[in-house]
Amino acid sequence: MPLPLIFADQLLAHAVGDYALQSDWMAREKTSRISVALAHAVCYSLPFLLLRPSLAAWLVIVLTHAVIDRYRLARYVVWAKEWLSPMGVGALMFGRPFFPPSSDEAARHGAIPPPLPECPTGYPADKPPFMAVWLLIIVDNSMHIFLNGIALRYL
Repeated sequence: MPLPLIFADQLLAHAVGDYALQSDWMAREKTSRISVALAHAVCYSLPFLLLRPSLAAWLVIVLTHAVIDRYRLARYVVWAKEWLSPMGVGALMFGRPFFPPSSDEAARHGAIPPPLPECPTGYPADKPPFMAVWLLIIVDNSMHIFLNGIALRYL
């Protein structure tokens, strides 16, 4: 029976590192300065040392965390998934969505997803801000947890 990719101790290390050990300064500045993103990533990765990862796994955890946070990669993942919807794929391939939008959808944001500059969280502007932010945080956490699991399991 194969080992699971995600363990409870890994989730706890992630939560402690990303929330308890992240200062307000890190949270504010990590998207604008790589040095701050790296400082946050090193602090974030400290609880993972209790799991006794290999040096390669620990470095992957640090570096992927810094890159994901610095460049807000979750935003691009969220935006791309909108284009992978039947509306977005149809619009890209055929100039129209696979399924015609309802009048409500068309009134809110048209037949295709809006361009990235109009989506600060990756979601269209009509998404309630509290929801867009929390969904973005969930995608960001999922990316970190998945990559950490790969590093801890295979490196």
